Amino acid sequence: MSRLKELLADLVYECIRGTEEIEVTEVVYDSRKVTQGSLFICISGANVDGHDFAAQVVEAGARVLLVQKEVELPAKADVTVIRVADTRYAMAFVSAAYFGHPAKRLQVIGITGTKGKTTTTYLVKNILEQAGRKVGLIGTIEVIIGDTHIHANNTTPESYLVQQYFKQMADAGCDTVVMEVSSQGLMLHRTQGFVFDLGIFTNIEPDHIGPNEHKDFDDYLACKRLLFRQCRVGIVNKDDEHWEKVTEGHTCQLETYGIEADADLKAENLQLLSGGGKLGVSFDVKGLMNFSAELSMPGRFSVYNALTAIAVCRHFDVSAEAVKEALLRAKVKGRIELVKVSDDFTLMIDYAHNAMALQSLLSTLKEYRPHRLVSVFGCGGNRSKLRRYEMGEVSGKLADLTIITSDNPRYEEPQDIIEDIKTGIGRTDGKYVEICDRKEAIAYAIAHGEPGDIIVLAGKGHEDYQEIKGVKYPMDERELIRDILLMKD
Repeated sequence: MSRLKELLADLVYECIRGTEEIEVTEVVYDSRKVTQGSLFICISGANVDGHDFAAQVVEAGARVLLVQKEVELPAKADVTVIRVADTRYAMAFVSAAYFGHPAKRLQVIGITGTKGKTTTTYLVKNILEQAGRKVGLIGTIEVIIGDTHIHANNTTPESYLVQQYFKQMADAGCDTVVMEVSSQGLMLHRTQGFVFDLGIFTNIEPDHIGPNEHKDFDDYLACKRLLFRQCRVGIVNKDDEHWEKVTEGHTCQLETYGIEADADLKAENLQLLSGGGKLGVSFDVKGLMNFSAELSMPGRFSVYNALTAIAVCRHFDVSAEAVKEALLRAKVKGRIELVKVSDDFTLMIDYAHNAMALQSLLSTLKEYRPHRLVSVFGCGGNRSKLRRYEMGEVSGKLADLTIITSDNPRYEEPQDIIEDIKTGIGRTDGKYVEICDRKEAIAYAIAHGEPGDIIVLAGKGHEDYQEIKGVKYPMDERELIRDILLMKD
């Protein structure tokens, strides 16, 4: 049981019915989960408004309603109604109190940016664990609590879930949590109710602009900016042209990192490494830390990810040796993930599933001067046709050979999607073959691999399924590759 007045302690509110001098059994924001004596938070979502269910949840036993507008209630309803300016904002503080303010038992690291969040969170986790800390993770792919891995539905979960995960982590002995912080998460107050020890900005590009996300780039920037009013120390990529706008009005201590700019922590003398089916990069760290490092991940953007992780882990007194060892062993599922199939050529899996990500990836790999750059990808069904044209055009321009295949066709015919991709490739003089079955497409790429090739399987990344006609069928590219190699032998 929780005392209502204590749950509301950090909020400005008005008790418009009943009394706050009562106890509630639990906090709920899904009307289907209401139980006798619970507090129900009415959230106004994109498609559903919790206020519309007020009468229904009171009948189901809700003892308290948290609202931001008028609600219709049954006659003589025995219910307390608390009104706040914004129930999403309020939910973060109520949830923090309900779970006993678990963030106070953890060092909390939040990473925001258009690209690099996922890889960097895993790098930070790996480095800190090498140094003996116990680290929880909340991100795009999964939530990790000790040995438990929970599939993620959102990059940054609802504030209630964030607090629940924090409590589970603290109870499991974690002393640190590293989490991806999306602009949507910031906009929807999912990260209120606690203060980040470290807030990190990687970069920003005009992505996520649309009717259900951000109305324009300025709105996107404004949401990223919120992190630096919710953290004690802010760490920002000084090479990003928008870093000053992102940190405008910050209330935290600021540190910077970069490759080009005069930053507090710098990477210098970048050298691309390749051979034996592997790709990597070496560089010197200068400034707040000084040592030479090597990564078993390719490209300049990998150096930025590593620098971000170094800038974070420096605050935990991790030795240069521990950082070096962790970076060399670092591997993130589905993010430029090298899979050894041959000493003669390189094969990797990456989540690049839009034109911007594919262009960045293929441009990076071209710097390694491969014999051929081979791109294997498809596009998701029931999504924008424009994305298909753009990805086709990018691959046609940058890859020496494109193998067009299927991704998640959903309710569309795979061949129709392939035809759209071909329209994009048709704007270039790029060579391509089409093989609808993804396993056959991968087998073709491996069988026809030539010495010095780099083969990229793009689009699926960490996903371990293929969605067809509403059903998710098991399909992990790592397992497909294993099967193909066994058949070869």
